[in-house]
Amino acid sequence: MAHTPTLVTHTIEPLFDSRSRVLMLGTMPSPKSREYGFYYGHPRNRFWPVMARLWDEPPATTIAEKKALMLRHRLAVWDVLAGCEIVGASDASIKRPRPNDLARIIDAAPIEAVVTCGSAATRHYERFDAPRWPELPHLALPSTSPANARMSLDALVKAYAPVRDLAEGGEAAARVLAALAPTAAAVSDPEDSAPGVSAPGDAR
Repeated sequence: MAHTPTLVTHTIEPLFDSRSRVLMLGTMPSPKSREYGFYYGHPRNRFWPVMARLWDEPPATTIAEKKALMLRHRLAVWDVLAGCEIVGASDASIKRPRPNDLARIIDAAPIEAVVTCGSAATRHYERFDAPRWPELPHLALPSTSPANARMSLDALVKAYAPVRDLAEGGEAAARVLAALAPTAAAVSDPEDSAPGVSAPGDAR
């Protein structure tokens, strides 16, 4: 199997509105997500099941349902990078990263916290964005990709529970915000452990 990097440009529009309170960031859309036309498009990625479980809702299956779920709960979704060279869906293989301008969302919505999904998203956020918005609380969470096989769906739902608290505001959000350091420590993901090798199943 060839491991030739491909120059990829981000083409999926960010999702947010004037009520978005939490900005959730991945690294870069995978080939499956680009083919699907929306975030976390691989059928074995657990991002959307996690989001539904957080609010005890039926699984969102269509793009329209996924957009509605996020906006209903004041969540925005985008990726840290606007372009890069990458082998398949392997975040560890990324070279020549070029960041998205998060001001497009942060200046337009009442964003109170940023959540990065996976250690690669965390690293690139800390490099490109955290210095620009040092006052914005940042929570680093594990990847929902099946490449992160050590974490079950139940474990991911538990790890992502602070997203629900942040999105709903009030005392629960205040507790999470108080616990956050200016930049949370990166989370180690198995998918990032083998540079230059695509994650199994191209699963983001």
